[in-house]
Amino acid sequence: MPTRTPRFWTVTAATVITVVVTAALGLWQLDRAGQKLALQAQIDQRSVLPAWNTADLLGAADPAEGVHRPVRLRGQWVPQASVFLDNRQMNGRVGLFLVTPLRLLGSERAVLVQRGWVPRDFTDRSRVPTITTPLDTVEIQGRLASSPGKLFELGGAGTGAIRQNIDLAAFAQETGLNLLGVSVLQGGEAADGLKRDWPRIAVDVHKHHGYAFQWFALCALAAGLYVWFQFLSPRRKRSSHGTDAR
Repeated sequence: MPTRTPRFWTVTAATVITVVVTAALGLWQLDRAGQKLALQAQIDQRSVLPAWNTADLLGAADPAEGVHRPVRLRGQWVPQASVFLDNRQMNGRVGLFLVTPLRLLGSERAVLVQRGWVPRDFTDRSRVPTITTPLDTVEIQGRLASSPGKLFELGGAGTGAIRQNIDLAAFAQETGLNLLGVSVLQGGEAADGLKRDWPRIAVDVHKHHGYAFQWFALCALAAGLYVWFQFLSPRRKRSSHGTDAR
């Protein structure tokens, strides 16, 4: 049996570490895919449940448990608290999302409603689009969602009628409204130039499967190269030299 050199043990240790780490990363990616599949199943299940009405939403111990569920709510808009979120896309076009709090009927609680998308005036970026907002009681339908998605931004959430992001807790303090910790993606027919072609929520598990394959392939490659260069190739050389000697 050949003597094992320090180089052999160094290569062995490096290979073991590489195999363990890449295998662990591959398993982690598979676990992430499993989590996203479970989330997709939850989204699909909640999307076909009966719609929550105003009383259901107000009576929920944790409204976030109803995220992705249909809702049909009644209340009054708070138009002075309307905000446009910048750099939002719909159907491949960049514009603004209009969000307006809806004070729920018979309550002091309010929920932030993402009312739709509108193009921005790029000749005057400070110009706020004019959107008619009824002052009487309205009924809206849509889908319960978490707080509006956030884009990368330097600093805080910002202020003003047009801003990059909105933080529900900070916005509640800013407006004095008793906001729920969720929002609503409004559905139904849009008016005044608003578009509500909200994309269907779908989780992407394919990329996690692809990453897992890459990590497992790297793991197998490291193990295969180790076996070849540390055992098989030296054995072939010794066998070849022994034949030549005869």
